[in-house]
Amino acid sequence: MLTKRLIACFDIKNGMVTKAVRFQDNIDVAPAAELARRMYEGGVDEIVFYDIMASAERRKTDLATVRAVAERVFVPFTVGGGIKTLADMYDVLNAGAEKISVDSMAVRNPHIITEGADAFGRQCVVLSMQVKRVEVSAAIPSGYEIAVDGARTFTGMDAVEWAKRGEALGAGEICVNSIDNDGGCEGYDLEITKAVADAVRIPVIASGGAGLPRHIAAAFLDTGASAAIISSMLYSPRLAKNFTVPEIKDELSAAGIPVRPSLFPS
Repeated sequence: MLTKRLIACFDIKNGMVTKAVRFQDNIDVAPAAELARRMYEGGVDEIVFYDIMASAERRKTDLATVRAVAERVFVPFTVGGGIKTLADMYDVLNAGAEKISVDSMAVRNPHIITEGADAFGRQCVVLSMQVKRVEVSAAIPSGYEIAVDGARTFTGMDAVEWAKRGEALGAGEICVNSIDNDGGCEGYDLEITKAVADAVRIPVIASGGAGLPRHIAAAFLDTGASAAIISSMLYSPRLAKNFTVPEIKDELSAAGIPVRPSLFPS
């Protein structure tokens, strides 16, 4: 039986992990490399980091931070932000990442998905989607619209249709990041996560909103997601209680969800 994956997510700004609520009001948490090492030793299955200022500052991904994180963790490591070309993808992989996450740039240039999949294999390309609940319409039949640029620009694109197109273009995984639930710690948006998982044949990652282990369990049991991104519940200073990865995995196992044992059991 395939195990479900827990992915620690870091939003990176100037080498620091920063935490937001609904893509706003960021506060700094810790140096990225330091926190990544802590999460790795805590037993997380994968790590993803997004250089959240790269696009806005019109620069490439912070490769120094990519290298610093890669030197300290030995689990699959995905990087997004500032990736505009095949050469950018190569630079990030060469710096130590195993996967590339494309989001806003994929909307603007969908063929970057195909270029990356052809060059490095589709298992290297993750299509990340910023999704927001809107009124159902002919243009957006799922009731979820795709946004770009850190949820600042809305595209008129339907989330489920974009997921299906991303799979056809060569994406190996799809990350469904709920703008409405992001940082709220009240659970993932199960409706859109399930809709995407039902529409594609590649792994789907639930993202945005986990605050308790039961929220993760619901994503796995109710949506068909293969992995779940967790951030606030691991390290947010806004929460009265943070959870360790072993604590989360124990609760998932108790719910009958197959998970990988921690590398460094407590």
